[in-house]
Amino acid sequence: MIDVALVHELSPAHVGQLHAFYEDVWWAKGRTREGIEAMLRGCLPFAFVGEDDRLVAFARVVGDGVYKATIFDVIVAPDQRGTGLGQYVMDAVMAHPAVAAVRHVELQCKPELDDFYRRWGFAPVEGILYLRRSGT
Repeated sequence: MIDVALVHELSPAHVGQLHAFYEDVWWAKGRTREGIEAMLRGCLPFAFVGEDDRLVAFARVVGDGVYKATIFDVIVAPDQRGTGLGQYVMDAVMAHPAVAAVRHVELQCKPELDDFYRRWGFAPVEGILYLRRSGT
C-alpha cells in the first residue's frame, strides 16, 4: 500500500512544489505560478501528499462530467518514480465519479508510455487527428 493522502485543493506550499515539478519536465517548463493557480481553478486536481505534507504526485482532469474528460499532467516526484505511485494516481483518477461515469476519457502521452496507460483501457483512436493551436 502506498502511504499518501489524496487532496483536491492544493495549499500554497503544494502549488510551489507543483511548480518545481513542472520545471523538471520538458513538457511543462516555463509555466508560471500565476498560470498554475489559474489552471487549478479550471480543473479537478488530484494532489498526492506524502510525509511532511510534501507533494509526491499530481494529475488533473478537465471535462463535462458526462461525455468527455481529459486527463492532464500525470507526474510523480523524481524520487518516487518506479514505486508504483503512478499506477496509484491513475487508479484514483479513473475511480473518481467525475471520471468513472464519463463516456470518453482521453489523455496524451509519449509512445513509450502507451503500455502503461493501456492498463486502464486507453488505446490510440483510429481516424482521429490531434490538432493544436499555440497561443500566448
